[in-house]
Amino acid sequence: MLGCKPEHYFLLTDTGRMMIENRKLFMSKRAVHSFGGYATQQLRRLENALARDKMPQSRREEHIRNSMERAVQSFKSRYTEFDKGSFILYTDDSPREDLDREIFADITLKKFPAREFNSMINDLTNVLSDYEKLNHRNKKKDDNHLNKHAMHLIRLYLMCLDILEKGDIVTYRGNDLDLLMSIRHGEYQKEDGTYRQEFFDMVNEFEARLAYAKENTALPENPDMKRVEEFVMEVNRRSLDG
Repeated sequence: MLGCKPEHYFLLTDTGRMMIENRKLFMSKRAVHSFGGYATQQLRRLENALARDKMPQSRREEHIRNSMERAVQSFKSRYTEFDKGSFILYTDDSPREDLDREIFADITLKKFPAREFNSMINDLTNVLSDYEKLNHRNKKKDDNHLNKHAMHLIRLYLMCLDILEKGDIVTYRGNDLDLLMSIRHGEYQKEDGTYRQEFFDMVNEFEARLAYAKENTALPENPDMKRVEEFVMEVNRRSLDG
């Protein structure tokens, strides 16, 4: 919302204008997890949906674990108490008759807030739920959804790179519109529903750029919360003054 073009705001209050003008206060390397992490989840969902009928169960389980690990990586930035333990995911032989391999977790936590633990478990179960939904997909109907996921995957990479490389939020992707809409319209999808190698080459290129940008960005590790709090107080003061 802070990176739209001026003419795209239906209503822009003084407070909203202040937020836009101060948007760089909120930017940090956390964008790698919020944008890049979600992009990776989109990629895993796409791969899982395409491969669910052709991939061995053990390999599918690895895909799910990758998605869950991405969620775990975000815990350190989202839960302040996460330094009090560890959360390790891995696959191993399953004792269940319907599975060859299964995801297991080694969790070590001390004096950890129960509410935050519940939120973390919900994050991981949501990954599993999303995958289960893919097992019941209608191919013709969901091809449109897959192309939409593929388009958003690239859009998220582009937005995250702008934040890390240029220090700015660019929501309206006018310069990338042709590329994004070509993905949305299925130009990278083959007749059998899978995607051409060019699409995954593009994803690999963006992932490499993202990794480089993370290490070389001028953005801080975390936002300057003191300045953010001062900004919040100024907004509240103006609101009280009418």
